[in-house]
Amino acid sequence: MRKLLLVEDEVAIREFEAINLQRAGYTAVQAGSGEEALQIYDMAPDSFDIALLDISMPGMDGFELCKELRKRSESLGIIMLTARTQEMDKVSGLMLGADDYITKPFSPSELLARVDSLYRRVEMNRSKAVSAGDEIKLDEFVLNLRRRTLSKNGNPIELTQVEFQIVEYFFQNPDTALDRNDILTRVWGARYFGEEKIVDVNIRRLRMKIEDDPSKPTRLVTVWGMGYKWSTNE
Repeated sequence: MRKLLLVEDEVAIREFEAINLQRAGYTAVQAGSGEEALQIYDMAPDSFDIALLDISMPGMDGFELCKELRKRSESLGIIMLTARTQEMDKVSGLMLGADDYITKPFSPSELLARVDSLYRRVEMNRSKAVSAGDEIKLDEFVLNLRRRTLSKNGNPIELTQVEFQIVEYFFQNPDTALDRNDILTRVWGARYFGEEKIVDVNIRRLRMKIEDDPSKPTRLVTVWGMGYKWSTNE
């Protein structure tokens, strides 16, 4: 079952989105507020694949809801829906753990393309968690491909499914400069038509989790004019 939690306070917009998602084969469970969404999610947390969150809602807004959902699950796919064009809204949502964002107004085809892309990644992670059994060790870090976990000096580091895929790509190519477009294609898919900045924000978020001093990264380093690389001690 492809099940989504659709959170939007404007009824007409929410029902329009739900109709298009249901036509595409998704089950869209609707909520009109952040508080209602959390109640619905907590009743069956393992049943949802993706959450679509409007940012501007009275009471608990989309940012706070994103933070609460991410506390509950690192594997849930989260897309932020915003009518604003300010860069800070997009960055804030991603820093709180969202996987993607869509700026209103958007077409049904764009919404479905983003949802389909994220759903494929969520499903891919699930299948890998069952079939893979390898570990990749780089210095003090261990990436477990079966459990989809990362640890540093034996201490677990919580990663979203997008963050895990980025780290996996780096661990498979240590000390190799990876272009932003390559990372975007590998993680978000060739048909993704968002912006490259989503890579930069996720790198910033990862540095906060893995680096001793995120302002002076020694592992996930920038390769100016190209992208990033995972630097080892060798």
